[in-house]
Amino acid sequence: MAGFSDNLRGSALMAGSMACFTINDACMKAALAEVPLFQALFLRGLATTVWMLLLARALGGLKLRLPRRDRWMILIRNVTEVGAAYFFMTAILNMPLANASAIMQALPLSVTLAGALFLGEAVGWRRLAAILVGFAGVLMIVRPGMAGFDVYSVYPLVAVALVTVRDLLSRKLSAEVPSVTVAFFNAFSVMAFFGVGSVFVDWAPLSGRSVLLVGAASVLIIGGYVFSVSAMRVGDLALVAPFRYTSLLWALILGLLVFEEWPAVPTLIGAAVIVATGIYTFYRERNLARAAPKALRVR
Repeated sequence: MAGFSDNLRGSALMAGSMACFTINDACMKAALAEVPLFQALFLRGLATTVWMLLLARALGGLKLRLPRRDRWMILIRNVTEVGAAYFFMTAILNMPLANASAIMQALPLSVTLAGALFLGEAVGWRRLAAILVGFAGVLMIVRPGMAGFDVYSVYPLVAVALVTVRDLLSRKLSAEVPSVTVAFFNAFSVMAFFGVGSVFVDWAPLSGRSVLLVGAASVLIIGGYVFSVSAMRVGDLALVAPFRYTSLLWALILGLLVFEEWPAVPTLIGAAVIVATGIYTFYRERNLARAAPKALRVR
């Protein structure tokens, strides 16, 4: 019963995390109708940085003295975070929310493939085949060469590549770096970069609606990170991790109700392919992890 309870709690936390992230995206997409991109991301970054400082003070986890190697890795990680924020937010400004969200679902596949290529992690032919099928699903969404394809169709793919690098760097950080410190530097870097960039654009006057949207986004994105970290520490990873795909359901619902957007049939099929291959990859990794100790015992 305890294991079932942990799995249920972990699944709920992961679903909650994805709800926070996707509603954050919807808030920012709505705010960008009134506020320039650099201004909106600076204001969200500013609010998020303040919230992170308060959270770090409450948890006592903010550590600024870090080993030299970790400092460089966090710096590079922050660059990828800034780039991913720019490309993904520009994408949802110029394309349906569900389309961009569906492409981002390829992230577990890209991280698995990059781990094999750059970190020497073992990936068998079954998982490699699933990854290739999943990327075929991405092509069904992007549909290069088809009507409606433009430069913004590539932006979510760039965001996936940048977040993949960010996650690989996260794996290489030493255990002495608290998660709240990494999250704080992420928020601060976004605030600083887009704050400087916003100097060169004309600021729009803030309405009560835009203030509410950006403020809500700053709280939701922290909720997404906190729930996500908590979810990965509870229950069976193979049962909890697939709930990350509930973000696609949120994107479909919010896209329809808030922005009157509904993806084309090829996009829905491509999204289904990505989700199916992602879930297979999660279960395959769990089965291999379970088999490894048995193999060691036989030896």
